[in-house]
Amino acid sequence: MHHDIALITTISVALGLALVLGFIAVRLRMPALLGYMIAGILIGPATPGFVADVTLSQQLAEIGVILLMFGVGLHFSLKDLMAVRRIAIFGAVAQILVATALGAAVAQWWGWSIGASVVFGLALSVASTVVLLRGLESRGLLDSQNGRIAVGWLIVEDLVMVFALVLLPALAGWLGGAVDAQDAGAHAGTGSEATLLVTVALTLGKVAIFIALMLLGGKRFFPWLLWQVARTGSRELFTLGVIAIAMGIAYFSSIIFGVSFALGAFFAGMVLRESALSHRAAEESLPLRDAFAVLFFVSVGMLFDPAMLVEEPLRVLTVVAIIVFGKTLAAFVLVLLFRYPLNTAFTVSASLAQIGEFSFILAALGASLGLLPDQGQNLIVAGALISIALNPLLFNLIEPAQRWIRSRSRLARFMERTDDPLAELPMTTDLRSLTGHALIVGYGGLGSHIGTQLRNTGMSVVVADIQRERVEQLRAQGIPAVCGDAADEEVLIQAHVARARMLIITLPDTVRTQKMMATAKLLRPEISILVCAENEEVEPLLRKEGATAVFIGERELASNMGNFAVQRLASEAEA
Repeated sequence: MHHDIALITTISVALGLALVLGFIAVRLRMPALLGYMIAGILIGPATPGFVADVTLSQQLAEIGVILLMFGVGLHFSLKDLMAVRRIAIFGAVAQILVATALGAAVAQWWGWSIGASVVFGLALSVASTVVLLRGLESRGLLDSQNGRIAVGWLIVEDLVMVFALVLLPALAGWLGGAVDAQDAGAHAGTGSEATLLVTVALTLGKVAIFIALMLLGGKRFFPWLLWQVARTGSRELFTLGVIAIAMGIAYFSSIIFGVSFALGAFFAGMVLRESALSHRAAEESLPLRDAFAVLFFVSVGMLFDPAMLVEEPLRVLTVVAIIVFGKTLAAFVLVLLFRYPLNTAFTVSASLAQIGEFSFILAALGASLGLLPDQGQNLIVAGALISIALNPLLFNLIEPAQRWIRSRSRLARFMERTDDPLAELPMTTDLRSLTGHALIVGYGGLGSHIGTQLRNTGMSVVVADIQRERVEQLRAQGIPAVCGDAADEEVLIQAHVARARMLIITLPDTVRTQKMMATAKLLRPEISILVCAENEEVEPLLRKEGATAVFIGERELASNMGNFAVQRLASEAEA
């Protein structure tokens, strides 16, 4: 009996070669993902020797994207998305327009058609989900405010790309596509505008219905379903239930509502976040997510033709410059225009300085519609490969770049010490609430829970948060709050840390936490400091540098940290 083992062969060779080359890359102090992509090049059709199944590799990579977005949904609530909606929506749309314009202008200069230029520009404008989340996770930034802004920005980009994928066939005829693509879209004449409007309306309607079903019905049904599976006591059934929910929602949302697999999986995670089992669900899906993420990077390498580097080096460099510098600079300026600090601008812009999954999907669709030439596809893959390899280096440059700019630019220092009214407490703030208070850094889910506990005991609370909208809401509720990065000593000074009895840091960022503790101890040596740590490994370091208590975890951390704060303050008051 003949057995088709293409799937087994592809997975075995891809993972085995990725392990070897990833290990070598790490030993050479380079990103492991660079080794994964080189593995893809070696088993791709453009190099001699063994050639893996490209179609199967792409499907396996898509599973990785689904599981990764599902994990993000488990940690990213709708409340978090709405908290960054202003910068995420306007920033993402503006950045897409800038990057698309740059890519289209270059393509026009090369003599490409309008349709090819538009598709090419769009493909360069959208970042890779996998790369962005990997970069944030590896640095403990995914749950930070900067991470939420970057993820929110990415979600808006994905939504825009969903609409682009739906509208592109309808516009193909106008953009100079093939005859069959023109027939699939709108016919020339007065009815074409009406057809386009109907297409847009249907797209918006389908996405709106899907989101409504997920947020209204899904939030109740799927957590209940997971509880029923968990009650069996079977670990494998629970893992199967988590994966089945993620994959099932992603698949059926794509088939029925026309949204992307990634977007469907993201909302699957969001609805399961309402369950008390969400932390366990995230842990159970983590090994599969990591394995399939590796296959994604291998699949990117398989699409790359190294000959492009020799045949068209200037065009490749131009594409990389648009992705790494053009997009980065646009995002950097946009974040600063929203009056966020340099740290946020650098983190968001570095996160977006690459392209990935949607870029390949757009390129494939453009080619099938007769819009994008083969050279365009190869340039997009080359740009993705190089930008993904460079992305970890950009993250590593964030801290040195901040120090260099602040030390040499009076304008940068002025912007950090902005006259923004949210950066300083109002003159009308009751001074009694600014003495012996608890200063909470970060007022997301954990910070707000602790703040509520403290205020219920009559304790004065002052908040320092990087999110402008959140600071505005707190002030409207009568809670003293300042806007800014608390790692900057001036923000803590504005929050009157020198008069505080306790500093509570809810952001699991070791480097920034160390800066905050140093400032607090300098201004008030006897202050109690409670911190949220990334993992157990950093706990001794934080205690050595002055932390009174270190907390590690997620949902259970909120109650433990809050109860400790209340008891500590009560004992200090009695003393």
